[in-house]
Amino acid sequence: MANNNHSSIAIAPEKSSLNRSKLGFLLLGIAIFLGIYFSPPWSIAVDPTGKAFVLSPEGKAAIGLFLMAGIWWVFEVIPIGVTAIAIGVFQVLFAIRPAKEAFRDFMDPSVMFIFGSMVVGLAFTKSGLTKRLAYKMLTVAGENTNMILLGTLIVTAALAHVMAHTAAAATMFPILLAIYALYGEGDKPTQFGKSLFIGMAYSAGAASIITFLGSARAPAAAGMYKEFTGNDIAFFDLPLYMAALGWIMVFLIWVYLITFMKPEKKEIAGLKSKVSKLASALGPITHKEKIVLACVVGVVLLMAGQSFLPELRSIDRSALILTSTLLFFILGVLTVEDLEEIPWNIVLLFSGAMSIGFCLWKTGAAQWMAVEWLGLLQDAHWWVFVMGFAAFVLVMTNFIMNVAAIAISLPVSLVIAQYLGVAPEVIMYASLVTAGMPFMLLIGAAPNAIAYDSKQFTTGEFFRHGIAMSVILLVVLGLTMVTLWPLLGMPILAK
Repeated sequence: MANNNHSSIAIAPEKSSLNRSKLGFLLLGIAIFLGIYFSPPWSIAVDPTGKAFVLSPEGKAAIGLFLMAGIWWVFEVIPIGVTAIAIGVFQVLFAIRPAKEAFRDFMDPSVMFIFGSMVVGLAFTKSGLTKRLAYKMLTVAGENTNMILLGTLIVTAALAHVMAHTAAAATMFPILLAIYALYGEGDKPTQFGKSLFIGMAYSAGAASIITFLGSARAPAAAGMYKEFTGNDIAFFDLPLYMAALGWIMVFLIWVYLITFMKPEKKEIAGLKSKVSKLASALGPITHKEKIVLACVVGVVLLMAGQSFLPELRSIDRSALILTSTLLFFILGVLTVEDLEEIPWNIVLLFSGAMSIGFCLWKTGAAQWMAVEWLGLLQDAHWWVFVMGFAAFVLVMTNFIMNVAAIAISLPVSLVIAQYLGVAPEVIMYASLVTAGMPFMLLIGAAPNAIAYDSKQFTTGEFFRHGIAMSVILLVVLGLTMVTLWPLLGMPILAK
């Protein structure tokens, strides 16, 4: 029963009633939106070339709506998916954008890709593939606690390559509970428990930046990037630039954990035999597992083929991944009841994030904010600019969901970049790196909240360790931009 309860916590629990604190933040968000909406015209922004940018009433309202949604998301005054719906509703009610435009973004192909990736994760779990993979890798880890920790980080990271990092964390959580039960300290918090669960959350985020299947933010960012630049991000472009950085972070997370949260015991006696028995109990690979593997491998190959087969390039990747969804149901891997396990609250969040992002862009609000901010950065070196913006995204993504942070910040950064002669590719990838690793606050990512349910650490402990890991992340990113990415062919400066 414990496992079932824990696996159902994909998102922070929602209260049945609105308490005074949440009501206050609800009204605060509305007051800020209305205050901005009815405020006098704002000043004209002027770029370094002398071009003037007038903020339209619709653009001013879009900024107010963004702030309102940000407050509602940060304090979760209502379910985050319902806040997303409010984004569309407010755009229509206050004539910011027509309904056809405001709600069209809710079914953007990037959103459908996110849904499809969640179904892939669900199919992996339902078929038993995740447990089979985890048990095999944990058998290799042995009984040394440092190696066990490294093994769990690697397993979590591997899962986050082929499914959403939320699904990877939810899959690993009951396995980690079983591992910790063998540690012999009951339910009380220990250094090993802290490192085990915090490490799971951190490694899920670090590995999720590597593939399109690992997160919602990557397909969402790719969709917006294509909308604004006309260029697509091929399936293998992401792992090409992100794999080394992501895995470096996984191993640095391990080094940090065994240094600052060193396990009290060097070994867990009997773990290897226990895991071996669990793996044996699974039996030979099942028919459903073979179907899931075949479907996922087929979709991955088709996406990879888009890079070099012109016939496939016209097919949107969302249609390809949704093909696997159809096959899972047609071939009996999933049933209609399984759809209830899809985190629709999160799907709606992605929809709303896309809508507010495009709203800021289409109304001119993004351009206006970019030019206003440009005055602080117009003389900056390209590296300082990119790092400053990456740090900004890192802070944002700890307070709001990372998809929302990307959807809101990417349009602004792309506008600024063209003034400073910075290539848009480095902006997008740097933003994806920091948006994928909100190490400080639980609300930054669902794996953080899942890990917290272990009751092994406090929010203060998570925040304190998160500050240190965030600094390490920025150092790794800064070095990657001037060494690895140029070697791999990423353009840094615009031609």
